[in-house]
Amino acid sequence: MASDEARPIIVKRIKKVAGGHHGGAWKIAYADFVTAMMAFFLLMWLLGSTAKGNLNGIAEYFQTPLKVAMAGGDGAGDSSSIIKGGGKDLTMTDGQVKKGINDPGKKTVTVQGAEAVLAKIEGERLKVLKEKIEAVIDGNPSLKQFKNQLLLDITSEGLRIQLVDEKNRPMFALARAELQPYTQVILREIGLALNDVPNRISLSGHTDATPFGTGEKGYSNWELSADRANASRRELIYGGMDEAKVLRIVGLSSSVPFDKSDPLSPINRRISIIVMNKKAELAVTEESELDVNKGAKDGKVQ
Repeated sequence: MASDEARPIIVKRIKKVAGGHHGGAWKIAYADFVTAMMAFFLLMWLLGSTAKGNLNGIAEYFQTPLKVAMAGGDGAGDSSSIIKGGGKDLTMTDGQVKKGINDPGKKTVTVQGAEAVLAKIEGERLKVLKEKIEAVIDGNPSLKQFKNQLLLDITSEGLRIQLVDEKNRPMFALARAELQPYTQVILREIGLALNDVPNRISLSGHTDATPFGTGEKGYSNWELSADRANASRRELIYGGMDEAKVLRIVGLSSSVPFDKSDPLSPINRRISIIVMNKKAELAVTEESELDVNKGAKDGKVQ
């Protein structure tokens, strides 16, 4: 009995463990599947939206990468690329030519060629505007009677619209910058039509050579021509033209007569509206910038 009491009592505790988590391996597999599908659909979209010429260029690159890297390859930028051909005719479908490849059947897109195309498009747009203004004049009985006093032509600067005086039907009050009622109607109709094109305009006033009684020392034909040009600007805007379209207003007095053989002719009294092309607009803008920079250099601009 004594030996049994001396034995230690051993208690075994059995720890029950709940069933383990099934793990997230399936989530990784699913994410890989979704990623693969996204890549597949992205590839399908790229193949469907890429031009055939570009696809040929890509295929050729993987076939002969060194050749394409050095010379560009025949398929690089091929006929169906976004910029077709080049030179003066952007409708070319032969593709682009890399430097160093002499192929007379293809052309390279140049800045001069692009400018020529843009100039042609702009010229067509100004011709359409000219025809529209002429149609407005012909279709309006109150304006048609002044058709002989409205001169429209295309010049190197753009579309020129001239409102000239006749002996018995002046556009302005005598020796004043006050427009006649019919002149206001004409300018408002023109102002509305000018919004059809993005081009900016230049306004110039002209007088005949008849001097004021005070001569050139007081109010003269210079001030009168400038005031008439500015009065015309107000009527154009009143008719609906965007005021931001006006780039330049000048008064030229009688220095540029319409009828050089007769400086006193009524036709010399006129307003000239030029819907400027981009070349003329850039010339005016650059000239103004040069004047500003020169003034700043001389200390005249603060």
